[in-house]
Amino acid sequence: MAISAPKSNDTNLSDLLSSIHKGETQLPDFQRKWTWDDSRIRSLLASLSQGYPMGALMQLEYGSSEVKFKYRTIEGAPSSEATPRYLVMDGQQRLTSMYRSLYGKGPVSTTNDKRVAISRFYYLDMNACLDPETDRYDAIVSVPEDRKIKENFDRDVKLDLSTRKLEYEHEMYPANVLFDSSAATQWLLGYMSFHQSSPDAMTKFNKFQQDVIETITSYRLPVITMDKSTPREAVCKVFENVNTGGVSLTVFELVTATFATYKFDLRGDWKANKRRIHALDKDIRTDVTESVDETAFLTTVTLFTNYKRKRDGLSGAVSCKKKDVLDLRFEDYQANKEAVIEGYELAREFLLSQSVFRKRDLPYTTQIIPLAAIAGYVGPKTFKDPKSQKIIARWFWCGIFGEMYGGSNETRFCYDIEDVVAEIEGAESEMRTVNNAHFQSTRLLGLQSRQSAAYKGIMALLYKGKGLDFMRGISIDIVNSMETAPDIHHIFPQSYCEKMGYERQKWNSVINKTPLLPESNREIGGSAPSAYSAKIVKKADIEQGELRHRIESNLIDWDAFINDDFDAYFKARAIALLDAIEFAMGKSISDRGTEETVKRFGCSLENDAS
Repeated sequence: MAISAPKSNDTNLSDLLSSIHKGETQLPDFQRKWTWDDSRIRSLLASLSQGYPMGALMQLEYGSSEVKFKYRTIEGAPSSEATPRYLVMDGQQRLTSMYRSLYGKGPVSTTNDKRVAISRFYYLDMNACLDPETDRYDAIVSVPEDRKIKENFDRDVKLDLSTRKLEYEHEMYPANVLFDSSAATQWLLGYMSFHQSSPDAMTKFNKFQQDVIETITSYRLPVITMDKSTPREAVCKVFENVNTGGVSLTVFELVTATFATYKFDLRGDWKANKRRIHALDKDIRTDVTESVDETAFLTTVTLFTNYKRKRDGLSGAVSCKKKDVLDLRFEDYQANKEAVIEGYELAREFLLSQSVFRKRDLPYTTQIIPLAAIAGYVGPKTFKDPKSQKIIARWFWCGIFGEMYGGSNETRFCYDIEDVVAEIEGAESEMRTVNNAHFQSTRLLGLQSRQSAAYKGIMALLYKGKGLDFMRGISIDIVNSMETAPDIHHIFPQSYCEKMGYERQKWNSVINKTPLLPESNREIGGSAPSAYSAKIVKKADIEQGELRHRIESNLIDWDAFINDDFDAYFKARAIALLDAIEFAMGKSISDRGTEETVKRFGCSLENDAS
């Protein structure tokens, strides 16, 4: 079905306010609360009284069978059981401010400039409005709920508008009678009676009515209306575009509003699901899955659902882009979420088995999405099978060292689940992430900080290889990872390398780094390896042979290390790291002996190189 183009029409403010009052115009539930303060309300009323433009409003025609959102009345309007005709997409703050100050009969609950809650009625100072020298903002008067402005620590009343006679006396016109013809007429009659129908009073009021009242009551706003045929994806995008000054609407919020029509609280459901996904109730805590947020979870459910539908012959393609998440059916969410949650629990176990213990150590947060979907689909028994684990591990490491998840990943998620599940089932599989992954030897020199996925991957391989701490002689596991906070440190210390004039790109690269506990780092200091090794042997009360074992467990050549031979050490460790990467990826690194590698490293990095 073709989507109708949005229509723009100038609409009477009176009609808009009446529509809000009747419940014909409401808000989608994903809209934030009304937040404007007293100063902004006064500024709006000042602009309105002068007929200044205030920008277009945007609304969505309600009633589509495809786009169903939970809705609510605009703040201050009477509760309504009516089904709305329109949902406000842009302009909520302006509309609510005008409705509450101009149409509502009670005080407006707002805040002052210090964000303190206050209640206010609004008046138009007739004399100030008619004075061309007075800033119109100053002509909009805000008074407390008792309609008395006080000073001197509330001991003196500066302005009292607590009765109609006092309003007439001070010539303060209440804003909330402007669109109430009966109340406006009564106020005018009372005003003229109070001033004994004097010609001056009549002249003043007529001028005020012509210049101010009619400017407000005849005000027209441009309103852009999106047809009910507008798809959810477009609604989401439009809302994000028009709310650049606030917080963007997320996919999760829009789906929440959709599911609310089934009387289902998606936010509450996510809160419960999050406890399992983040493993908040586990005896041994790790934050490794805490990067999974509500949108990632919905994306995973969508990926799982669409793959299952394809396998069941219900659809022809797998997709999990934003539009697909927005199209996720409530019944599919209910049917598949448990399998996905279980998939995340299995994904967590897998990450720990690969020695990825903490959120900060996770190479790609996005790679968990297809991992969980795969685990959820094949189930615990198949997922934990050693053959499956080998397939998944190769895919996992190829994704990391091929640096495959750095951009938009939705398409990759889809062929990942297709390829990996097929491979596990023994069917024909392209294994595109595995086959397209390549690691270059020279990339080691570019890995200078833990921000890189490949950098984190190498550290995880060192954990996985049971690299031992220099001082304590223990490998890093989930317990001491969380409790002792190991960090990455230079093997040849930075200050020593700088003193010796070694090339920064080399000594600051991942080749010269390893994970160590804080105690070891303190002993290393800025000394040469031979010097701090002697200190460790003495302080830890161990034989040099034991220290050698600990050093070599970190893929460090002992002879080059203990003799402070940086060049020999650097070459040997680069080769060892490349060997570990090759093993994890299950494929060779083809440039180890190329001219470029020799140029950058000063030697070949092939295992048989002399």
